[in-house]
Amino acid sequence: MSIHKFNYNKTFRLENGKRLKGLQIAYHTYGRLNTRKDNVVWVCHALTANSDVFDWWPGLFGERDLFNPQEHFIICANIIGSHYGTTNPLTTNPSTDQPYYLSFPQFSIRDLVAAHELLAQHLGIDKIKVLIGGSLGGQQAMEWAIIHPDRIENLVLLATNAQHSPWGVAFNESQRLAISADRTFYANKPNGGAKGLKVARSIALLSYRTYETYGATQLESSDEKIDDFRASSYQNYQGEKLVKRFNAYSYWFLSKAMDAHNVGRGRDGAEKALQHIRAKTLVIGITSDILFPLDEQKYLAKHIRNAKFAAINSFYGHDGFLIETKQISKEIAAFLKQSYPNRLDRTLQPLI
Repeated sequence: MSIHKFNYNKTFRLENGKRLKGLQIAYHTYGRLNTRKDNVVWVCHALTANSDVFDWWPGLFGERDLFNPQEHFIICANIIGSHYGTTNPLTTNPSTDQPYYLSFPQFSIRDLVAAHELLAQHLGIDKIKVLIGGSLGGQQAMEWAIIHPDRIENLVLLATNAQHSPWGVAFNESQRLAISADRTFYANKPNGGAKGLKVARSIALLSYRTYETYGATQLESSDEKIDDFRASSYQNYQGEKLVKRFNAYSYWFLSKAMDAHNVGRGRDGAEKALQHIRAKTLVIGITSDILFPLDEQKYLAKHIRNAKFAAINSFYGHDGFLIETKQISKEIAAFLKQSYPNRLDRTLQPLI
């Protein structure tokens, strides 16, 4: 599927009062909107993912999967600040004719939602049959269901929380410290902070997986080895892989948006905020997730009216929400009272 662009030519006001002059949103669609306009599935993507959900969430989204273009009109839009076509720190600032870099205005999860609300209006989408997101994507979906409760019919939240935890903030700050220790981050060039970003990704991976995951996948076969360990090579490879497809400035601002996530801000606390959600809600947690532990999803299910909670057993930690698509598909199909499609299992490459 080809990528589409929506240009909002008016000034976009952010939650903190700052403004973006002109806003471009990159997005993908799959399938067709039916005549009743009641088959919309909207996907909110995670930290370093993109709008091509068929690429990074196969097994849940695809031609033969639960969410397929034969039955659904699927929309996934790239978020503000990200690297894949929506206005971000590498975009040219119309006031200076130079890229924003670190002068890009700080934004919040609510700003990401406000931008996608504009896209929904542009596409003539009044109702969303299913709104789904995991991790940072779940934070967005939750905010949207609070801000516009009558627009969302079914809400699926995976491996996410009502407020980003001190533990999560500490991981993100450690990653930003790594990026800022790379002096090129302040050089105002597209690949600035690349070495720091590599280290940041290495830190992040430790929160995405678990002790058991590394013990099984990176264990040495020889007792004699004293250097060049498999785990070391893996960390280097994953860091370099992100550097090739992302930029340090986007990562910096997106991690700050995640840190500031708190549905209770300005709403008398998280519990009252969650009570605004009217959508039929399924909250899914991953048993081995150390970044967004199960207690955070149980909290959501407790305080969202009539929400259902499901725990997915996984070996893969936080990445399980992207990998365990067979289990997740069955839970969502039962929740939506849809038939679960027969398909072959696939080996997935997490992209979060």
